[in-house]
Amino acid sequence: MTFSGWALILAFVMILLLLTRPMGLWLFALYEGRPTPLHRLFGPVETGFYRLAGIDPAAEQGWRRYAVHMLLFNLGLLLLSYLILRTQAWLPFNPRGLPNVAPDIAFNTAISFATNTNWQSYAGEAVMSHFSQMVALAVHNFTSAATGIALAFALFRGFARREAATVGNFWADMVRVTLYLLLPLSIVYALVLIANGVPQTLAGSVDATTLEGARQTIALGPVASQEAIKMLGTNGGGFFNANSAHPFENPNALTNFVEMLSIFLIGVGLTWTFGRAVGNVRQGWAIFAAMMILFLAGTTVAYWQEAAGNPVLHGLGVSGGNMEGKEVRFGIAASALFSVVTTAASCGAVNAMHDSFTALGGMIPLINIQLGEVVVGGVGAGIYGFLLFAILAVFVAGLMVGRSPEYVGKKIEAREVKLAVLAIAVLPLVILGFTALSAVLPAGLAGPLNKGPHGFSEILYAFTSGVGNNGSAFAGLTAATPYYDGLLGVAMWIGRFFVIIPMLAIAGSLAAKKYVPAGAGSFPTTGPLWVGLLVGIILIVGGLTFLPSLALGPIADHLAMIRGQLF
Repeated sequence: MTFSGWALILAFVMILLLLTRPMGLWLFALYEGRPTPLHRLFGPVETGFYRLAGIDPAAEQGWRRYAVHMLLFNLGLLLLSYLILRTQAWLPFNPRGLPNVAPDIAFNTAISFATNTNWQSYAGEAVMSHFSQMVALAVHNFTSAATGIALAFALFRGFARREAATVGNFWADMVRVTLYLLLPLSIVYALVLIANGVPQTLAGSVDATTLEGARQTIALGPVASQEAIKMLGTNGGGFFNANSAHPFENPNALTNFVEMLSIFLIGVGLTWTFGRAVGNVRQGWAIFAAMMILFLAGTTVAYWQEAAGNPVLHGLGVSGGNMEGKEVRFGIAASALFSVVTTAASCGAVNAMHDSFTALGGMIPLINIQLGEVVVGGVGAGIYGFLLFAILAVFVAGLMVGRSPEYVGKKIEAREVKLAVLAIAVLPLVILGFTALSAVLPAGLAGPLNKGPHGFSEILYAFTSGVGNNGSAFAGLTAATPYYDGLLGVAMWIGRFFVIIPMLAIAGSLAAKKYVPAGAGSFPTTGPLWVGLLVGIILIVGGLTFLPSLALGPIADHLAMIRGQLF
């Protein structure tokens, strides 16, 4: 580990801290439905959408109606995306004449982008036409991100409102987030990427002559626009197979740093927004602090392990850290930091191959997702997932002080605790169940490139990433098969929407409750003790569940490496 490496990590955290409040203020204005300076530009567009669709943005919805509209919208876009992928050969903007996408890959991809997972079992530049990239995929990058933020707003209203029957209007929340946040940020961001050399063109490819004199065809396309929203919306799907390790997606150290910041930007802003929504900004900062403790712990372990390198190679006279699967222009510190950022959020973009990390270095991205991706997490999904753990934590705190648990002025009763446990239990049940199935079936065992514990880690990571709606992968798994395309598609759908429904039910339940002022016996939920309890509950409930599977995978892989055995 080096001074420059730690300076990079410190600079990242400090800049993120400075951006949290401004982003939170922007989000809070959208949460309240207040005009922003951008309303002059996009206000007529917003009004036009409502009139065209026959929607009254002032008509609020109960949690059930909110959920139904959200599900129907996402299902409709999923079906449209599948249709586009299956017919792309006959659609415009296909300069390379790419054929229609195979049924299993189209099924997997449509679900993947609809659920904000962006898992890809294909090479983007070789399979997807420009039309598919811009319409079937990029549109989902906006709508799935906007859906996550809208859902977070609904839960915030549940905590903030008193004896209310509604949690907002899904259509108004989603349209405002898209028009006044995601779209303008993406435009500016794409221009920054273009200025740094990221392509933005409808041309299919360009021919180049290599230094050896050979002729090479280099794929091109509307990359910058896709890259901007994939990072801001924590989507992660790469235009190219190498994702953000490709120089056309991530050309230099500056774009790499900006991409990491953009992955966390909206997620940390939502922590401040939550505090403001419930009338106590310190509540938001407490959540931010707990997230940063978990993030820095993971970053430290990943950087330490990658900088330490492989003892087997050291014994052969190859000294230094582990550079396998990493870009020289980024190095070990920036690669380790990116891996933690992209899995602490539900982004899935990668600038290095996690399959080539050391066993424990690769375990950190795996653990980040298994914790429920609440260490900042995906836009919207991270904060509402974190608040589910907060409900459990305050329930435990209530048991300790002998009072009914309360959080930000709302009594947490049996209904909310049961729903929170139901939502949190989805991830381990599906991840471990599907991993066990794939570890014994011939179709599942045909996927891993490596044998032994590393091969098991490849399977475990795939379903962890799918259910956690992350989208990154251990690159050694061959997932472009009907078995994995189908099962991962089901896993992604369950991981997204089977958490959302209980969460919205909690929002509806809390909104109907009276406000309960804090008393002398109330457990404080803004100080170091509360932050420590939050971290502990997340590690115990979210982490220990997966310890046996981690022991079979990366931990066994690490112990074997120490003994000189590699897989």
